[in-house]
Amino acid sequence: MNWILLIIAGLFEVAFAGCLGKAKETTGTVSYYWFAGFLICLTISMVLLVKATKELPIGTAYAVWTGIGAVGTVLIGIFIFKEPATFWRIFFLTTLIASIIGLKFVSN
Repeated sequence: MNWILLIIAGLFEVAFAGCLGKAKETTGTVSYYWFAGFLICLTISMVLLVKATKELPIGTAYAVWTGIGAVGTVLIGIFIFKEPATFWRIFFLTTLIASIIGLKFVSN
């Protein structure tokens, strides 16, 4: 159950990064809505991370949480914000995913 909470927390991290990117792109009231979404997703992500770390090792949990956020944010950057998908970005993204999976397997 704690791994599921951690994965959901990581997805909310991706959401808050996406909201931050959209807030940067917009102006006026719309920007404030995206910023509100950022704050809501940030809060949910942190609460779930705290709950998950009550049972999971903090080093592993934090690394997996940031890894999910990093991978998801890069993918949002590529698919939504039209950032370049160069060979090296994809290569290092793949090694990051492999590292996250490896940490899951070597943790209790």
